[in-house]
Amino acid sequence: MLSHLRPALVLLLGFSLLTGIAYPYLITGIAQVVFPYQAGGSLVMRDGKVVGSLLIGQNFVSEKYFHPRPSATTDTDPNDATKTIAAPYNANNSSGSNLGPTAKALIDRVKDDTAKLHAENPNVPVPGDLVTTSASGLDPDISPAGADFQVPRVAKARGMTEDAVRALVAANTTPRFLGLFGEPHVTVLALNLALDAAGK
Repeated sequence: MLSHLRPALVLLLGFSLLTGIAYPYLITGIAQVVFPYQAGGSLVMRDGKVVGSLLIGQNFVSEKYFHPRPSATTDTDPNDATKTIAAPYNANNSSGSNLGPTAKALIDRVKDDTAKLHAENPNVPVPGDLVTTSASGLDPDISPAGADFQVPRVAKARGMTEDAVRALVAANTTPRFLGLFGEPHVTVLALNLALDAAGK
């Protein structure tokens, strides 16, 4: 029996060291040298302080800022550890809502969000990404249509012309990779920082 057990344990230990320690350290080291910004979390600095990451959404609620798509992430209720509460963009608990398309709670939330957005901009159809959550709950991006929908509100709140705000949206829109892959998108944090830099 020992003759069978010893090779198995040696292989287990060897592959654990190789795939669990050596490989991750090697890849992490290469990433830190070749892509230091991305490997460090794509952190965004402002006045010497970290204000966020281009990879994780933030819950902007002021009328002066573009709002991200909804987030379904939760956290433990501080008053009752057996319950959870909504905690938008909680990176410690990345998840979707797990509600199916016929779930009443999901339907009611989407209807309420759509009604609020229609009141904000009644003559324009509400883009789907402004009322639906991503699978991670941490999506930092919205579609160009989602950004364009919010232009009148942001322009009014900041005392800017809509054309000036649209120019910032266009400057912060990332096209398809190589013109083929993915969808055009706007990173909400980058756009909101550009708005602040515009000084309005």
